[in-house]
Amino acid sequence: FAYTPPDGGWGWAVVFGAFISIGFSYAFPKAIAIFFKEIQDVFGTSYSEIAWVSSIMLATTYGGGPISSILVNRFGSRPVVIFGGLLCGIGMISAAFCTSILQLYICVGVISGFGLALNLQPSVIIIGKYFLKRRPIANGLAMAGSPVMLFTLAPLNQFLFDNFGWRGSFFILGAILLNCCVAGALFRPIGMAADPVRKQTVKQAEKTKFNKYLDFSLFKHRGFLIYLIGNVLMFLGFFAPIVFLAPYAKHLGIDEYSAAFLLSILAIVDMIARPTTGIIANSKWVRPKIQYFFSFSIAFNGACHLLCPLATGYTGLVVYSVFFGLGFGMVCAMLFETLMDLVGAVRFTSAVGLVTIVECCTILLGPPIGGTLIDTFGDYKYMFIKCGAVMVLAGAFLFIMNYYNYRMLAKEERERIATEETMKDNKHIRTETEDGNIWAKEKMQDGPEVEPLTDEKEGLKKEVNGKSEV
Repeated sequence: FAYTPPDGGWGWAVVFGAFISIGFSYAFPKAIAIFFKEIQDVFGTSYSEIAWVSSIMLATTYGGGPISSILVNRFGSRPVVIFGGLLCGIGMISAAFCTSILQLYICVGVISGFGLALNLQPSVIIIGKYFLKRRPIANGLAMAGSPVMLFTLAPLNQFLFDNFGWRGSFFILGAILLNCCVAGALFRPIGMAADPVRKQTVKQAEKTKFNKYLDFSLFKHRGFLIYLIGNVLMFLGFFAPIVFLAPYAKHLGIDEYSAAFLLSILAIVDMIARPTTGIIANSKWVRPKIQYFFSFSIAFNGACHLLCPLATGYTGLVVYSVFFGLGFGMVCAMLFETLMDLVGAVRFTSAVGLVTIVECCTILLGPPIGGTLIDTFGDYKYMFIKCGAVMVLAGAFLFIMNYYNYRMLAKEERERIATEETMKDNKHIRTETEDGNIWAKEKMQDGPEVEPLTDEKEGLKKEVNGKSEV
């Protein structure tokens, strides 16, 4: 039932839809950080308590991955994304009427977060069905939706807050998120139509423990495990710096609009970095060893966070935002492309679901740990140092282990070729032996037919000689 992805055509409309869905999925949890200071004052919460709003939202977005993958395998990407858009809108509109931080956790974190989960995974999955040769470029363009949305939402949220307050802003943002339904409508199903044999296979597969929907044998896949461990470590420091960038600027005495503009600067660089990274990753020099490029991007991102405490003024924060945007865009552009490179397009749907459910734990803990460090020491620098250290460690781990994986793959390929050559030689020898046996058998069969004739001739000869003698 294999088919060749078109690598274009309607696929570019799908990329545009994924651009919107992925953009909201990644940018929205970061962009709402602008409202945190006001919500913190209204409900009298700490930095760590308010940070749980983004953490729960991100964790639900990632934790809902397996459910999203199952739904995509069962119903397709289009209806799942449309339903996810409805959940996002309902969650944010409900949040406008919340009277406690716990209610915000449920409405913003759980309901809208799960809606974003139903937007993220299907968007990433369907790109792999429409593209093969141009897949890194398509992924880079689709992932560029995140910085574009962040660049748009950061000043928009500040404008909405100044004019409508955080409650009115949440109500309007809920309506904006309904555009995810429009994006989902672009996800036209693709692939071969199911025939009666395939339908029967599906019915039989549905009787097995989600094996049709989630391939748990991936936990025996060496490359998948390396990717999973490295990413789990990376996400401990991946999102917290964005969540606390604007509050850190305000802590230094920078006005609100200038602080919000730092996110816009980061987003501008990010939106340029993602498609550029996709083009570089698609080149014949980088794509065969794309895992090294991904490892470097993570370590570079961590180095930026380690140097951030040196920025004590607005100029320094602008420089940090530029390099942070570059590193962040490089990582995000290759985040799913490297996973597909390891497990292949067929197993990618299960892989992305399993990865996101495991990653949600560290995504959930990252910002609150950062908030706890800020509450404990009264300084943001320890949060940036923690994030930088774990990301540099994750990058080093992935680089070393991917080097090992590439070596093992090369060794296994050599062994496979040697085995095939040995089997070919054995087959050749077996053929020669069989030919020899057949020849010998034929000779033995021919023998008895010849010998009686010889004996008969000898007898006649004797008989003739006897008569001659007589």
